[in-house]
Amino acid sequence: MKEELFISGRDIPNIDPFLNIWHWQIPLYLFLGGLAAGIMFFAGLFTIMGKEKQMATTVKWAPFMVPVALVLGLFALFLDLKHEMYFWRLYTTIRMESPMSWGAWTLMLVTPLSMIWVATYMKELMPRWNWKFDFVEKTVAFFTTKRKEMAWAMMLLAIILGVYTGILLSAFNARPLWNTSILGPLFLVSGLSTGLATIIWMSKDKKERYILSQIDLGLIGIELFLIVHLFMGFLAASAVQIEAAELFLGGQFTVTFWVFVVILGLVFPATLEILEIKGFHIPIWIPALLILFGGLVFRFVMVEAGQITRYLY
Repeated sequence: MKEELFISGRDIPNIDPFLNIWHWQIPLYLFLGGLAAGIMFFAGLFTIMGKEKQMATTVKWAPFMVPVALVLGLFALFLDLKHEMYFWRLYTTIRMESPMSWGAWTLMLVTPLSMIWVATYMKELMPRWNWKFDFVEKTVAFFTTKRKEMAWAMMLLAIILGVYTGILLSAFNARPLWNTSILGPLFLVSGLSTGLATIIWMSKDKKERYILSQIDLGLIGIELFLIVHLFMGFLAASAVQIEAAELFLGGQFTVTFWVFVVILGLVFPATLEILEIKGFHIPIWIPALLILFGGLVFRFVMVEAGQITRYLY
């Protein structure tokens, strides 16, 4: 017979429940939102810089992915709702202190703006395209003359959307893993990188890919710095945050995070991009796919691990 001495009820396995209400829909939504923000940001940036011709895929063709990503992300979010038919109540009020209110209204602005941007390039993609109604034709023609103004709005909203995907988690102060100001910038940089990876994969222009790969290397470096800083902050904090960090430093998420996110999702594709810049022939889809895969796994891990962490002291 095995005897055990319990000096506290907390020593009993599973005595403390943990939050487990967010499933695959939320990390998928966060991933698609960050990817859309990344594409929009660089489309706006190079438009403002007057490089529409040199960066055609970035400015004209990759943004066609944005409405698709946003609609799929919103559908995933819709599936996560407990009372789906009441989603419209998010738009009956504005709460400045609520990240979800910020996100709902940002998406309300970003989605139609991305569709209008795509519409202004529709005839370049398909020269025989004709809008069925005259007022639509005139509206699209009007916005075509306002691309610079739209580009500024896209960049601003893209930054808000990218940061929001991280703040949505960090606003949950009761979850030690999420209770850090690093998540907002980290999710923004990760979203910009996945957006660039999508553009690089789509681009057929070697010079354009060269420029974007250089930018992506910088973003990967920043992302790695933020990840290191994230864990340094946890290890220098309270006991519950040290325990949260230990989930990735020998705990159940160690292999998933460091192998699939850091090594395969950041370090290895960065190495391949460096080799590509140096002149070696690297199939461009390999680093792009790895970055996208790493970004997706990163969000799944952060959402799942964050729900396990809790305050006990």
